Amino acid sequence: MAPLPAKPDMKDRILEIADRLFYLQGIRAVGVDTIAAEIGISKRTLYNHFPSKDALISAYLARRFVAPRPSEKPPLEQILGTFDSLERRFAAKDFRGCPFVNAVAELGSEDQPVRKIAIAFKESRRLWFRDLLVQLGVADAEGLATQLVLLVDGSIAQDLVRNDPAMARAAKAAAVVLLANAGVRVGDGGATQKSQVKTR
Repeated sequence: MAPLPAKPDMKDRILEIADRLFYLQGIRAVGVDTIAAEIGISKRTLYNHFPSKDALISAYLARRFVAPRPSEKPPLEQILGTFDSLERRFAAKDFRGCPFVNAVAELGSEDQPVRKIAIAFKESRRLWFRDLLVQLGVADAEGLATQLVLLVDGSIAQDLVRNDPAMARAAKAAAVVLLANAGVRVGDGGATQKSQVKTR
């Protein structure tokens, strides 16, 4: 008989509830009283695990900072698949945008810990694109990676305003143009750098 899954400890439970409420309702709108009441604990118990709301916010953002999973898929498929994933995410009823952008927008850029983790997250995604572009032999992988993350963030903003998952498809079409202009062969046969294609 398989053992029952372990129950999350109180710190994990607090973070799980804070994550859901902060993301869906907003960081400023949700106080520690609300989080404690949702779990059925006292504020004192919450503060035993997180000494301040700021500490809880930092833990929430750290929890959201998840690196892309390693993949055996071709680089182009991974790049364009990002926009397919976004379209599926946009269609979800609980989608409220990027938690890192939301946090900076709510708390202000003067909140240095929040701004620092938001910048680190965005840069990690840009470097992920860059590394895939390097594998494709793109000359200016740094510049194109920046353009791709702008397309990602732009599509998120457009979806939030329009409530239209097709914004991810439009961003993907723009990404295809940028990739083709950078010399990447985009088509049914996969992706190779045009300059590297050998004729026989």
